[in-house]
Amino acid sequence: TAAGLRAGSYTSPHVDTVRERLAISGEKITEEAFGDLIGDVSRYVEVAPERPSYFEILSAAAFLWFSNEAVDVAVVEVGLLGRFDATNVIEADVSVITNIGFDHTDGAGDWRRAIAGEKAGIIGRGRPLVLGETTVGLLDVFIDEGPDPLYEEGRDFGARAARRAVGGQVVDLWSPYGHYDEVYLSMHGTHQADNAAMAVTTVEAMLDAPLGAEVVAAAMCDLSVPGRLEVVAERPLVVLDGAHNPDALRSLVASVPEVFPAGRRILVVGALGPRDPGALFDELAHLAPDLVLVCTAPSPRAVPADELARSCAERGLDVEAVPDVAEAVRRAVALAGEDDLVLVTGSFYVLSGARPAAAP
Repeated sequence: TAAGLRAGSYTSPHVDTVRERLAISGEKITEEAFGDLIGDVSRYVEVAPERPSYFEILSAAAFLWFSNEAVDVAVVEVGLLGRFDATNVIEADVSVITNIGFDHTDGAGDWRRAIAGEKAGIIGRGRPLVLGETTVGLLDVFIDEGPDPLYEEGRDFGARAARRAVGGQVVDLWSPYGHYDEVYLSMHGTHQADNAAMAVTTVEAMLDAPLGAEVVAAAMCDLSVPGRLEVVAERPLVVLDGAHNPDALRSLVASVPEVFPAGRRILVVGALGPRDPGALFDELAHLAPDLVLVCTAPSPRAVPADELARSCAERGLDVEAVPDVAEAVRRAVALAGEDDLVLVTGSFYVLSGARPAAAP
């Protein structure tokens, strides 16, 4: 959008409303437009030989909306892996693979290579690939799909010299097309600086031209992604983060001490099955929380609060079970001092109920 293009985006999951998944120029679709769109798509659903999934219906709606609105470019996030995902019906001008993480897998065999192969299915032969996965042993999986050119993080693009700033950080970004120093990024976390470099490289690869310092600065200074180290209240500081797999949790654990050097740390945690809650608390234990309040996420797949409490206690953490999300957040805020941190995490499903409960 900062480059003057009318950009649509289709992302998942959402935090407060499904309409967050569909946006143009940063503005989510209106209720009226969304209703009309689903109505249009539903006519085809009714006559389809097989009933499409929820995600397939939303994907079709997004593509229809972008076509109707004649966007210049669409940023489309894959839902599951890639090769057989509903979004992979489009031929992307540029493909982006951020990393290979322990998600949507049972961990059997060489799971990293298997997931890499599925994600590589989105790569267009002879078209650019922006690759954030730096495991050397996986590179051949992506090369075999024939991208051209292939831009690798650390070799062709990256971020360095991140410094904390009010509301975000100041970073130096570099890409195959240029260097952008002293860029204010309105998001917290070293991993977000890496993501910013990846985003710049992706747009430049699509345009086959540098963006320029002014465009990069304008794009990065006003970014806001719900549920990613999102500050929703101060004194005490209340932060929402939907981290739910080991890689995301490790990024969260690394970022919190750097960004929020608060007094005590009180966690509010909910989780979905079939993930092992023990792995969740193994990572969160590195934050040395003073108290963990576990809740039951509002989902049929939620791990019950009492089960989370047992798993948490087995790791030697001080824990209380408060099944209702909002009640758990209110209790955490009540227990926290003005200089303490309340961190709500474990699943995007807990964030919607947490936001209003955290309001001062």
